[in-house]
Amino acid sequence: MSDTYETVEIAGTDGDARTLILLHGTGGDARSFASLADHIAPAAHVLSLQGDVLEHGMPRFFRRLREGVYDMDDLARASAKLAAFVPEALDARGRDPEGAAFAGFSNGANLVAATMLVKPDVVRRAVLMHPLIPFEIDPETDLAGVEVLVTAGRRDPIAPWPLTEQLVDGLRGAGASVTLADSPGGHEVEADEIAAIRSWLDTPAAG
Repeated sequence: MSDTYETVEIAGTDGDARTLILLHGTGGDARSFASLADHIAPAAHVLSLQGDVLEHGMPRFFRRLREGVYDMDDLARASAKLAAFVPEALDARGRDPEGAAFAGFSNGANLVAATMLVKPDVVRRAVLMHPLIPFEIDPETDLAGVEVLVTAGRRDPIAPWPLTEQLVDGLRGAGASVTLADSPGGHEVEADEIAAIRSWLDTPAAG
């Protein structure tokens, strides 16, 4: 597979050092998901990435064996690819890596989380929208200095609430600073969720 992604890029406002790296969910694509930036960080520079595998014709970032059961070898491949791609993409564009923030939904969020666990020097700030990490985080993982916003629905049938709580506890146990924004809904991004993401992204990263 290629070591690059099909990418939709949107130039940010001069003076805004943020670069928002967007990863869509299953069935989405880079172009449609890029529109999210208008609502959560309209002044940021945007790199919206296209998933490089297909499931029944729908783009994803890594393969799964069935719902909730991941192809762990392909997840490792995808994590290594994302961790290598982003620093090179930022450098090529003259973007400060300190201003980078990832935002992924569902499958995209899962890849961001998995990459964070192995390359926290790359994923330092991330919004995980309705993630599903169906495994426990290694207690030896060191996420000190990593900042995460998790958004989730308490009635989400795809990313069950108990696994969301397990993920949040695991990230905090590894030293990450985690904010949880929950809603009573399911596996969809709601208006109050968008507001929470925008507010979180507008807050300067900890020094």
